[in-house]
Amino acid sequence: MTTDAADLKFRDPETARELADDLADLMAEVDQPVEIMHVCGSHEQVIAEFGLRSMLPDDLSITMGPGCPVCVTNMPEVDEAVALAEAGKTVATYGDMFRVPGTVRSLADAKAAGADVEVVYSASEAVELAEETGEDVVFFATGFETTAAPTAAVLQADPPENFYVLSAHKYVPPAMEVVAEMPDTDVDGFLAAGHAATITGYGLFEEFVAEYDLPVVVGGFEPVDVLYGLRRLLEFVVEGEGGLDNAYPRCVSREGNETAMAAIREVFERTSGEWRGIADIPDANFVLCDEYAEYSARRAFDVEAVEGEADPLTQECICGDIMAGTASPDECDLFGEECTPSNPVGACMVSDEGTCKIHYEYGGQPDL
Repeated sequence: MTTDAADLKFRDPETARELADDLADLMAEVDQPVEIMHVCGSHEQVIAEFGLRSMLPDDLSITMGPGCPVCVTNMPEVDEAVALAEAGKTVATYGDMFRVPGTVRSLADAKAAGADVEVVYSASEAVELAEETGEDVVFFATGFETTAAPTAAVLQADPPENFYVLSAHKYVPPAMEVVAEMPDTDVDGFLAAGHAATITGYGLFEEFVAEYDLPVVVGGFEPVDVLYGLRRLLEFVVEGEGGLDNAYPRCVSREGNETAMAAIREVFERTSGEWRGIADIPDANFVLCDEYAEYSARRAFDVEAVEGEADPLTQECICGDIMAGTASPDECDLFGEECTPSNPVGACMVSDEGTCKIHYEYGGQPDL
């Protein structure tokens, strides 16, 4: 076990095989199955695309938790964006939010009915849209800390008066606490998202490790990054203790991006909020603070709830259980039948980071 995080090479088959052998040796020292949870859709993409589960020892499993920001955006939040679009506002949002179902309709449905819904690639592009059109533009802002930082930055830069933000940004650590406390969840360690930790730093997980006595390792997004992160987690499990390590040192530091975090703290405050299908999570939603209230779409406009009858299939969707790590996509009766990427019932089948869409495209554990 000589491979160090600083020595990792992108997609190096020899290193991958060495790490897989290390995992097998470590599991031989554990007398029970081990379950690792990652909280990042990008990790799930890598794991599925490269068939990493086929390299794991039989008693080592890795599941995806609430790591897809599109998937955890609650239906009433989508309803707000749809209502604003149908009220004549231009709604700009990321492409993976376009087809996410609300209670009754998606933004794609609203656009098909004549509403002005624009897909943008950044918060700054939404600002440019407001400057160019002169019309009210509402940026439906979604994502975790990684996208909350640029949203904060554009608001600090004094955007035009016709630019507004409908914030559905989320903060991951409190969701990890909820998952760790769920009675049906038996997680032995967490592989944390490297891109979010690039912003927050890995030091913020110290309190979680101390509270729950579970190991947390921040991991990158190449196959060997994931395998190395799993190895470090197993080393903590073998030692029988919680611990924290940074397996992505080429991008992540303990302090993170202090400028980005200062912007987030200045622009947003954290509040409780519902994560779709999971729970009402304390301090896990970012909303605009009073100093930036003039840009809040919720305060500027009277947003009424969408009326209509919800699709009955949504009652059968188990996205919440899948994101909590207590169920897999193939346990859903809708998966691959009524629910497909071209006709998604739940949010997990919409986003490229959604567990259901990833499993639909790659399969959970291909036979290599």
